[in-house]
Amino acid sequence: MTQDELKAMVGRAAVAHVQPGTIVGVGTGSTVNHFIDALAAMPQRVAGAVSSSMQTTARLRGHGIAVLDSNDVDALDVYVDGADEIDAAGCMIKGGGAALTREKVVADLARRFVCIADASKRVDMLGRFPLPVEVIPMAVRQVVRRFAAIGGQASVRAGVTTDNGNPVLDVRGLAIADPAALETEINQWPGVLCVGIFARHRASICLLGTTDGVKTLNYAPAR
Repeated sequence: MTQDELKAMVGRAAVAHVQPGTIVGVGTGSTVNHFIDALAAMPQRVAGAVSSSMQTTARLRGHGIAVLDSNDVDALDVYVDGADEIDAAGCMIKGGGAALTREKVVADLARRFVCIADASKRVDMLGRFPLPVEVIPMAVRQVVRRFAAIGGQASVRAGVTTDNGNPVLDVRGLAIADPAALETEINQWPGVLCVGIFARHRASICLLGTTDGVKTLNYAPAR
């Protein structure tokens, strides 16, 4: 089974966690695109979606699904998104698609985070995948130096600007043994808009695509 087939499988499986007539939070990325396609095929549709990126918004609207502004929604029952890595506690690295800030905003609205991923994203410790960090332009060199001080090698992702108009740093060389502590630390650095560690907003459930089918992993509540 190819990786794309695994992604399609978990994208379809995630629809079972969505109630018709509700507003759903929708993430960004290739796995989420399969979820959006499955969402559009539901016999009874959702009332609308809160999107985490311009790319996702375009795909949702292309399927005739209404996209609501996050400021007009008080809460969501569920947020569905992928991950670049996910550990045994449901903590994730996200931001490979440069949508991490908006993804975290939408995740914060949701009571449950359903992560959809193929088995290659499951890791014992976060950090093999370069950690994305969205920063404001004037702070780039300062934040790069801060990462160097803790053993990380940060570089600007070439040719990439977020939907918010900012650069993304990719940080290599980190072994993230305590995701929540590192997330809190980096979030306090001046100039950091968002770090791609999702520990406070970790997954409630992960639908993991394997060659044996979809494996459901349940995690303790994050908050």
